[in-house]
Amino acid sequence: MEQIERMKSAVFTALLFFTISVASTSAQDTFSIVAVDITTGQVGSAGATCLDDDDIAGGAIIISDVVPDHGAIHTQSYWHPANQSNAHEQFIEGASPTQLMDWLESNDVQDSPGIRQYGAVDLVTGSARADAFTGEACMDYHGHLVGEDYAIQGNILLDASILEAMEQGFTETSGTLAERLMAALQGANVPGADSRCLEEGVSSRSAFIRVAFPGDDPNNLTLDLNVSITPEGVEPITELQGVFDAWNQSTETSEVGKSNELQVYLDSAGRLAFSYSGVESGVPEQLLLTSMLGQEGAYNVSRFWVDQAGLSGWVDIRGFSPGTYIVRLVSKSGKLLGTRKMMIH
Repeated sequence: MEQIERMKSAVFTALLFFTISVASTSAQDTFSIVAVDITTGQVGSAGATCLDDDDIAGGAIIISDVVPDHGAIHTQSYWHPANQSNAHEQFIEGASPTQLMDWLESNDVQDSPGIRQYGAVDLVTGSARADAFTGEACMDYHGHLVGEDYAIQGNILLDASILEAMEQGFTETSGTLAERLMAALQGANVPGADSRCLEEGVSSRSAFIRVAFPGDDPNNLTLDLNVSITPEGVEPITELQGVFDAWNQSTETSEVGKSNELQVYLDSAGRLAFSYSGVESGVPEQLLLTSMLGQEGAYNVSRFWVDQAGLSGWVDIRGFSPGTYIVRLVSKSGKLLGTRKMMIH
């Protein structure tokens, strides 16, 4: 009996340690933005934090819930999966951003709304609606800014200027929703934007940007980029900007990801296989790969057979590190013919 009690005590101690560790990891600062574009019907989400993939799977992106043709929610500060799941259910059942903030404050799964922070935006009524919530017990500096079509929120920030610079980047940048979200993140690209990263001389350790185009599958957004971990002293927002620029280099990004003309996959031999059926738009010349951390590769594909049926082939990608890559197909003149995102394992 005494042995059983000792075993129970050991199990309880282990569980307590695990719970404290998870709570500490979840006590994350995040500066983030959710926004919509009524003209295009796009829904977006972007953010960063001084935690990375070593601390919590995926880094900052864990807070993001983008619902195509509807809106986006961020759940942050002592992030809890049940609160995020509940927020999603209330949202898709018709709660407005303001109603959602009120519901989350009244229905926190741990009865601790004072340590939470939320932001939400939607376009389901034909006009944009946005709101945010910041609990009084969130770590300083904490706060949020809400506009007609965006909500910006953060905690454990250097100071109020971080949110203000993000708002300025978003509202004063012309271009697509994705470009404006990226500009918002760049507003926080200063050492210590998340104050825990000040000594390291970076804003954060992980950053992401996501945009759903009308009709997107929630699990396959047109734009879904995540720098989940960076070497010490490397700025994740700068790294994210590089990958975003590769994705965004065409002025026709409203069509990127919507066409099925370019398909890519890993074949049974571990090679990058591709097919392209849009030769009437231009004859492919190169297949370009860009990783989240800037690893690049260029392959001449003009040697592959091309006729009215299209082009197909494979390239050897041995030597590429595992991760998420943007795959681009370009013509001899440099015209972007297609873009896809894929994982290399």
